Formats: sequence, C-alpha cells, structure tokens
Amino acid sequence: MFEFLKRTAFNLVYLFHPPWDTGIPAPEIVRFIAGKNPGKAIDLGCGTGTNLLYLAQHGWTVTGIDQAPLAVRKAKGKLKNLPKTLLVADVTQLAGLELPGPYDLGLDMGCFHTLAETFRPKYVEGMEKWIKEGGVLMIYAFQSAESSPVQGISREEMTAYFRGRFELVNYEQGQGRPSAWYYFQRR
Repeated sequence: MFEFLKRTAFNLVYLFHPPWDTGIPAPEIVRFIAGKNPGKAIDLGCGTGTNLLYLAQHGWTVTGIDQAPLAVRKAKGKLKNLPKTLLVADVTQLAGLELPGPYDLGLDMGCFHTLAETFRPKYVEGMEKWIKEGGVLMIYAFQSAESSPVQGISREEMTAYFRGRFELVNYEQGQGRPSAWYYFQRR
C-alpha cells in the first residue's frame, strides 16, 4: 500500500514543477560523456527527460523509464523529434521488460535511494541484465544523515548491493546535501 501511495504522490508532483526538475543536465553526465563515442543509455526515474534530451542531442540512443505517467508525458514532449524509448514502468521490474538494450550507460538520479530495501535487489538484477559488460551505471543518491528527513543510503550499503556484479570505479561526494555519485562498471 505504501509503494502505491508513493507512486501516486510522485505522479501528482508532476502536475506542478518538481523542485528536482531544474531543466539543466547534470554536470556529472556532461563530463562523463565528453569525448566518448555515443552509445545506448537508459535513465531510471527519468522524470521529464532533461538528461535524456542532452544525451540524445549528443548522439546517444536513449531509453527513459519512470513510474509517473505525467513525467513520461512531459519527457515525450521534450524529446518529440528525437529518437527515444519512453516507458511508464517500475524500475524494480526491469529484468522482465523488453527494452532496446543492452546499454553502455545507465543513469539514476535519485531513484535507487527511494526504493524500499526489499525492492533494491530486483533493481540490481535488472541492471545486471541491461547494462552491457564494461558499461557504466551512474547513480546519484542521498546519503543517510541524522539532520535530514529524507531517506538515504550509505556508501557501504550502496556498494554492497552491487558487489560481485559491478565494480565501483569512481565516487564523488555530492554538493549541498549529504549525497554522492557512484560510478559502477559492469563486470
């Protein structure tokens, strides 16, 4: 029941302008793709598609997944003339979806840390299926902090979920709030 309410709340936020939807691609993504040959990318919890738009404009073949139908509708509008695959789907059910992967790049800006602990292994299973060997999964996640009411995850917990399937190849502390970027390479 809680997961249903959470999905509904996320969808309703897109009736307005969510505070996390800046309309500017994440600088970490801009840096990461600079000088790289375009490939296939999947954005988990893609929201209105800001990062997908940037990737597509730089030659990447993009897939976006979000549980909020209103967000996906807005993403379709943003990417209207660009090739893309956009789906309303649950990121914990990726292993069972038919997607145009495998992917060179997986992107998650604030999705994984919102999942209940019981659903996180299914997410990882999906990423193991869809990120190609040598591909990178970039995850931005809030970290646990006593001063924050927002759910977070520690570096140790994060790496434990992906251990054995992915290798942590880079880690950057986030800006402004307890958060971090994790760069996992698929083994």
